[in-house]
Amino acid sequence: MFVDIHTHTFTDSGNTAIRNLTFSEANKIFASDEKGLFSLGIHPWHAGDYSDELLNKLDSLTYDNRLFAIGECGLDKNSRFPLDFQSHVFEKQIRLSEKAQKPLIIHCVGCFNELFELKKRLNPGQRWIIHGFRGKPELAQQALKVGCGLSFGEHFNIESLLITPVKHLFVETDESLLTIYEIYQQISNLKNCKLEELNAGENLIKSNLLHSTQI
Repeated sequence: MFVDIHTHTFTDSGNTAIRNLTFSEANKIFASDEKGLFSLGIHPWHAGDYSDELLNKLDSLTYDNRLFAIGECGLDKNSRFPLDFQSHVFEKQIRLSEKAQKPLIIHCVGCFNELFELKKRLNPGQRWIIHGFRGKPELAQQALKVGCGLSFGEHFNIESLLITPVKHLFVETDESLLTIYEIYQQISNLKNCKLEELNAGENLIKSNLLHSTQI
């Protein structure tokens, strides 16, 4: 199973994809019987959209098993919103991730120290996945040390990829024109491993779907 852990594009490729939605898209999809797995959250670029009403809307959708993950959400030094406000909005979604027992898809640009401090302070039980990771190996080691998973797409630092254990390594297309298979193949070649060994996404889906059937 080739799992695309984060994509903004719908493709009927036969593989499993976690499609990231806007709230307007989510309103339509979750009111329908459309099948699939989705993620939804308040991006740090749009932190100003935050309200108790919007958070309650997100909370209500977590009861639908099609909502697989919260996010993408996180911290971005390029956002026009102050970092303390971004952190406030992000922490609300972290706590919702814990309440709903759903993974967190994280967008982080230039704020990794703050991200790691939050991870240490809150000690979450749910999986944190930093999407589109392009950082250097030193940053990858820090992220792995605090228990984050790393998701690699079309562009990445090869040394960071090589030091990431497969159990913490996720694969994504994001907005790439490459197929998820092409990215899996590239990563498999670089890590000198079989495609089926890149199974962190598959294992996460299996464990979460098993949990949802037991609720």
